Amino acid sequence: MHLEELINVLKKRREVLAITQEHLAELSGVGLRTIKALESGKSNPTFETLSKLADVMGMELKLEVKILRA
Repeated sequence: MHLEELINVLKKRREVLAITQEHLAELSGVGLRTIKALESGKSNPTFETLSKLADVMGMELKLEVKILRA
């Protein structure tokens, strides 16, 4: 999944749970500015930030690393 798709999934989940950006910031410990920048596509979040947001919303992130050989 690409970052843009992941952000859309997180945003939709937040909306389904009826959590405001402000409340998500409080619950996750992620700054409100960071959440707003993330949802508007103006930020490249760390895995830690994404994980905190997903955790608060009952989601789990998994990092998959593929090694491509020539």
